[in-house]
Formats: sequence, C-alpha cells, structure tokens
Amino acid sequence: MTHEEILQLLYDETLVGNAPAVSEGVNQGLESDLAPERMLYDALIPSLEEVGARFERGDYFVPEMLIAARAMQGALDILRPLLADSDTAQVGTFLMGTVKGDVHDIGKNLCNIMLEGAGFTVIDLGVNVPPEKFVEQIEEHKPDIVGFSAFLTTTMPMFKANINALEKAGLREQVIVMVGGAPVTQEYADAVGADGYSADASSAVKKAKELIELRRQKVPA
Repeated sequence: MTHEEILQLLYDETLVGNAPAVSEGVNQGLESDLAPERMLYDALIPSLEEVGARFERGDYFVPEMLIAARAMQGALDILRPLLADSDTAQVGTFLMGTVKGDVHDIGKNLCNIMLEGAGFTVIDLGVNVPPEKFVEQIEEHKPDIVGFSAFLTTTMPMFKANINALEKAGLREQVIVMVGGAPVTQEYADAVGADGYSADASSAVKKAKELIELRRQKVPA
C-alpha cells in the first residue's frame, strides 16, 4: 500500500471504529516509513474531528463516538512513544477528574481521548476526586487547564467547592477551569465561575484550544 492509501485506511477505519484495522494500519505505516506525525495529523485527528462533526449534526451518537475514540486510542498507544521522541507540537496540558462523590467516567474518558488525539497532554485523576487532590496535582503538574466532570446534579456543587479550594491555594489565576457533564449547562458554569463549559467531547477540544489561545494572547511573551 502507498502512504496515501494507508492514511485513507486510517481515516476510514477510525471513522467506523474498527480498532483492529486501525492498529494494523498504523503498524503497516510504520513498516513503510510513514511518519507517525503524518498518521496523527493527516488521518487520525481529521477522522476524529469528522466523528465530532457527525455527533454535533445528530448523525452519530455516544456509542459511535466511543467506538471511534477507542480505535483512536489503540492507534495512540502505538504512536505515543514515537511521538514523544519527536518534536510534535503540544497544545497544552489538561488535568482532568470526576468530582468528589461521583464515579461516572465515560464522558470524561471520551474527552481525554479526544483531547489527547488533538495534541494535549492529558493527566487523568480518575473519579471521586476531592478538592485537595486537584489542588495538589495542579501544584505538581502546572497544567494549562483543569477539567471538572460531574454526571449527577447532586455532585455539581463540587465545582464551586473545587474553585474555592483553588482560590484558597492561590492557584485560581494560574489555571483555566473547564466544567462539563450530562446535567451541566453554560448558565451553571457561569454561576460557579468556571472559564469554560462544553456539552460534549468534541466541543470540549475546541473550547480548550480557544481558551488556551485567549490566555496566551493576554500574556505578553
């Protein structure tokens, strides 16, 4: 297969979530000296962006997004060590966790895969993360963005508790705060003082990039 054919295969098979074919395509690409960056930026990321666009149009639903994201994850598992050795542009660091009292993680995991596929370094703290853990990890990793995920209306107040903890630790100005989860709305995000909100994984990536861009424009180089 030519490099173009391999890239087309990776695009098509990621779109339909055929994980074995995607992994095989990546390995074929590597055997034929196709650059890992090209596979990522010319096939895998555009395919996942198309998945996001179909989701937004209502042509795809969460199951389709999940299987496409899993296929992408398989490709990233192979490519990650190779990309780490190269000078692949990193968009930024995203620290993510489901808030204290909540153990739902499908949406969070989907966001993580989409963010990683888009060039973010993702640090996932898992579920049921208390405010002090977020504070401690922000101090350690110094991420550009911290993401709080909540699936239950009863755990949404933890967004405010987390933001209060960041303010108390003197970290609020150093990090962009994004919130999300099934019951969360833009109004609620505004009310708790978050910088950004997204309704789903594909818009989370767009929003994260916008917020980092805005932050960097404000900070004199």
